[in-house]
Amino acid sequence: MFGNKKIKPQIDQEQLELIQNAQHRVRQKKRLYFHFVLFVLGALAMIVANLALGVREDITPFEKPWFVSAILIWLCLLLYHVLNVFVFNTFMGKAWEKAQLDKLIIDQKVRIEKLKNQLEKEDIHIARSKLFNEQTAIKASNQITTQKNTLTIIVAAGENNEIGKDNKLIWHLSDDLKRFKKLTSGHHIIMGRKTFESFPKPLPNRTHIVISRQENYSAPEGVIVVNSIEEAIKKTQNASQAYVIGGGEIYKQALPFTSKIELTRVHHTFDADTFFPEIDLKLWKETRNEFHKKDKDHAYEFSFLTYELLLEQS
Repeated sequence: MFGNKKIKPQIDQEQLELIQNAQHRVRQKKRLYFHFVLFVLGALAMIVANLALGVREDITPFEKPWFVSAILIWLCLLLYHVLNVFVFNTFMGKAWEKAQLDKLIIDQKVRIEKLKNQLEKEDIHIARSKLFNEQTAIKASNQITTQKNTLTIIVAAGENNEIGKDNKLIWHLSDDLKRFKKLTSGHHIIMGRKTFESFPKPLPNRTHIVISRQENYSAPEGVIVVNSIEEAIKKTQNASQAYVIGGGEIYKQALPFTSKIELTRVHHTFDADTFFPEIDLKLWKETRNEFHKKDKDHAYEFSFLTYELLLEQS
């Protein structure tokens, strides 16, 4: 007698959902059928009430008996009910809701991955900044640095060494401009003719040395004009510090005479026609790395980097 227990039939979840969906559809169609019957009877009742019994004969919207407007409005409701049962439920039912939910989940995952990649990128730059600055602080106490000369290159370049297009900057970074002003103020600045001509006027509190191949190149009073990088360097022999500020060809010519590079690395790629030479890490060591996030004043992330000529190359 203990072995005669009734075994309850098992229905898996998928079958249960199919049954529930079928029951839901039956209820929908029953309600639609009831609505249709009610509409037909109601329409007939309104027609009889108006035409046979004279109910509200004085109401004639759009110069038609009132029951015409009432039946049309009710017909629109009936059509909406039909669409809801046979169209919307088919194309925008649970399967459609699930597909939309899955799509939203996928989009959310993509956004999360982008944020993770962005954070990882920032972490790398921040970590490198801290690491280089810590290493520099330790080494500084044990090293005596000597420089061949006081010539320094100062430049801002993209990830592919882009520095400009059509003799113009291809970004505007407020902190980079402030750094340029702070470093170069009170010193000599060496540049090519095109770079000089890109300025509205000579920069204040700086001695300008312009390299030009043109004979008798006309420049404002106080601007020194020379024909070569070697001649420009000679003009800075008595200066405490001189900076080379561009453009691309002048950077190439000045690099062999330079002991320091102040580089603003813009962490983005750009369409450009002027480029900075590739830095040979066998000859240069990075001694400073300061990462900056983008914000309302800076459309791109960037790092202030300092490279110094290796001592054994001095």
